Amino acid sequence: MNRFDFTPYRRSMVGFDRLFDMLENQARTSSGDNYPPFNIERRGEDAYRITLAVAGFKAADIDITAQQNLLVVQGRKGDEGQTNGQFLHVGIAQRGFERRFELADYVRVESAALEDGLLVIDLVREVPEMMKPKKIAIGAQPAPLAVVETIGVEDGASKAA
Repeated sequence: MNRFDFTPYRRSMVGFDRLFDMLENQARTSSGDNYPPFNIERRGEDAYRITLAVAGFKAADIDITAQQNLLVVQGRKGDEGQTNGQFLHVGIAQRGFERRFELADYVRVESAALEDGLLVIDLVREVPEMMKPKKIAIGAQPAPLAVVETIGVEDGASKAA
């Protein structure tokens, strides 16, 4: 197993701890289980799509949970699909699964649909207006503070004007 050592980068890069932790955790948990197979697609500057091949699963068998910076997709098969016959070959996976996707800040799930054995999850990144880059004019004067007139309170009684 190839493991990359992030120690030199941790010494010189400030504020990237979460990124390095995610990369190290991903390397640790990647055990080669590729079930169910999936695609991640960029559909625009701020739009993404995750497509999972979940043949044999119904919508009721799948749970999608979105948390802060994490999307978890779980599938659990019920027992109603069992037949009375004896299988000579089992090539269609019948096991449950859990897929975790780390999401960047401000990425949220927009929609999810299951059709033809494919679970499609659309994601969108919505950066708040206050977090977007802004041009700052050099030499601009700050806006003057507004003066607010207040009526003082003495001994619990207010003054009448």
